[in-house]
Parts: sequence; structure tokens; C-alpha cells
Amino acid sequence: MRLFLVSLQIAACTLAAPKAVDNSTPVAERSYTMPQEYKAAYFASGCFWCVEAVFEHVDGVQEAISGYAGGTTINPNYRQVVTGKTGHAESIKVIYDPKKVSFETLVQVFFGSHNPTTLNRQGPDKGTHYRSIAFYETEDEKKAIEKTIKKLTEIKRYKSPIVTEVKKLDAFYQAEDYHQDYEEKNPNNPYIRAVSKPRVSRFLQAYPELVKVDLE
Repeated sequence: MRLFLVSLQIAACTLAAPKAVDNSTPVAERSYTMPQEYKAAYFASGCFWCVEAVFEHVDGVQEAISGYAGGTTINPNYRQVVTGKTGHAESIKVIYDPKKVSFETLVQVFFGSHNPTTLNRQGPDKGTHYRSIAFYETEDEKKAIEKTIKKLTEIKRYKSPIVTEVKKLDAFYQAEDYHQDYEEKNPNNPYIRAVSKPRVSRFLQAYPELVKVDLE
């Protein structure tokens, strides 16, 4: 069992994905049309397979899309991002109904579903592409994020300082198709079973009031 866990820490999210992937199509061409009445929020908090699964359980969230943000490379692909040279982090675009869930609640989900005190690391996943980032598009969103960080710091929610970046969103690039809904499509993947599912379960137990009631 110990050897199995060690191998997971080495492989983690980075090496668990299929190796033969066609990246000839620019990622930006893979798009999702957001209904006009919905809004979008963007977060990075480790492997996007895990983060996507967490947000898709939240009541009021229509869709969570895996992608890349926070860097400088245009139309990055997965193999480029995991080198750490693009500046991008594995990120999530959260499509939500503002009539059912607020941006402030999504920020609560973000901080409540990962450890924002570990620099360039989340669980077994290491590297700048796994860093914690709360993106904003408006000043109101920025203030909501900063207010949450201030509150968590004041109540000493964590033993160590929060290292989450508060960053204005420049661009979000949707990840390759095989990354979308990865946990749902690959429930028996060793990483999903050992890392992603426990992370989602911890969130569901901690915030039952935020979970969709019609989940099977």
C-alpha cells in the first residue's frame, strides 16, 4: 500500500492522463457557449480534474470547464502547461446562475475545497501549474476575494499564511476534450480514487448546504 501511495505522489495528475493526445487544434477553438443569463468565475486550486468535480456539485453551477489561465502563452496545450514554462495554472471556468448562487459563495467553495497555504502545491501535485489563484474580472469580484482572505486570516482558519494569488483574468483557454468531466468518465483511475474522490467527499461533508439536491 505504501508503494502504491508513493507512486501516486510521483505520477499524480500530471502523468495520469493519456500520453497520446492530438494537440494540433488550438485549445481556444474548443469553446463552450454560455447562456446569456449566466455568469462565469475562474479559479485554480490544484489538479483541474478535482476542482471541476467539486464545483459541479454546487447548487447553481451549470457547468465547470477545465482549462488554463494565469500565464502568458497563447493557446497552450497540456504538455506545455505541465512543464511550468507557460506561466499558466490548471484552472476552472465555473458557469453559474447568479439567481441561485453568488460569486461570494463560489469564493467560499474555492477556499473551502483546497489548502490555500501550500505554495505551488496541492496534495501530491507539485509545480507552479498547480498553484492557488482566485481570478477576478471586476473590482467587485476582487474585493469579494480579498474580503474572504482577510476574514479567514483574522479567524486564523489556517495555521500558515494564505498564499493564494488574487489575479485579474487575462484569458482562459479551455483544455483538451479528454480532460473535461475526467472524474465522471474515469471513476476507476488510481488518481481519481486516491486523490480526487476523497477531496470531493471532504467538501460535500463540510458544506452540505451548498450541494445540489438532485445528485444521484
